[in-house]
Amino acid sequence: MQVTLALVQSGYPTDGDVLAQVEGYATEAQAAGADLLAFPEDLMCPRHLSSTELRELAEPLDGPFASTLCDIAARHGLWLVATMFEANPVGNPPFNTALVIDDTGTVRGSYRKCHLYDAHGVLESRRTSAGNALFRPINTPFGRLGLGICYDLRFPELARAEALAGCDLLIYPACWYDGPHKREHWQTLLQARAIENELFVAGICHAGGNFVEDSLVADPLGRILTPKVTGEALLVTSIETQEAASAREAMPLLAHRRPDLY
Repeated sequence: MQVTLALVQSGYPTDGDVLAQVEGYATEAQAAGADLLAFPEDLMCPRHLSSTELRELAEPLDGPFASTLCDIAARHGLWLVATMFEANPVGNPPFNTALVIDDTGTVRGSYRKCHLYDAHGVLESRRTSAGNALFRPINTPFGRLGLGICYDLRFPELARAEALAGCDLLIYPACWYDGPHKREHWQTLLQARAIENELFVAGICHAGGNFVEDSLVADPLGRILTPKVTGEALLVTSIETQEAASAREAMPLLAHRRPDLY
């Protein structure tokens, strides 16, 4: 099951027209023969906004922002992974949510970020609410697709749960802050999640600002399949998701687990 991935390492557009930005990258990805187009965390609006501003901008999953993303996916015949701030139905801060939209423009799944980054002076929990459920991998024409968001990458339990649910390709939209050793952590953890679960992992980092960028795809052996780029870019690479099953057959790590001991 071959799939061509297009990873958008984008920043927030200077004119604020995010949906036009998405449309432009979708046009470029379609021309490149992509099957799936994935965007970084904080696609919908800038990270520096306050909790009050985010509440005002947040929308339900069937609101105008998500509906336009669905229209773009259908018009360009692309599966789409994109993030948004989802209005909280009980009035609390919004959720940091990732959507999976298929090539007919149908929302096939959503995931609310469950690990919030309260570290190094950043308090994400002041701006957003944590989700309370992991993403259940969904069937696609190119294998089972899973999701995590940014800080989730540091928690191996999330990736392992999705691997046990049959995930072949795990995608992490991110705004991974730069800092001492943070760039090495980003790459190493993406490779580790791929190796220890024998699946493909894609990390898509926001461009510019204080972020590491360095979006990449790692295969089930941890090999990086994409070139290192800085600034705004579209990275396109093809993978064969069946290689995840082949890796697990050669070295059945998941079958060899000893949950009776841990």
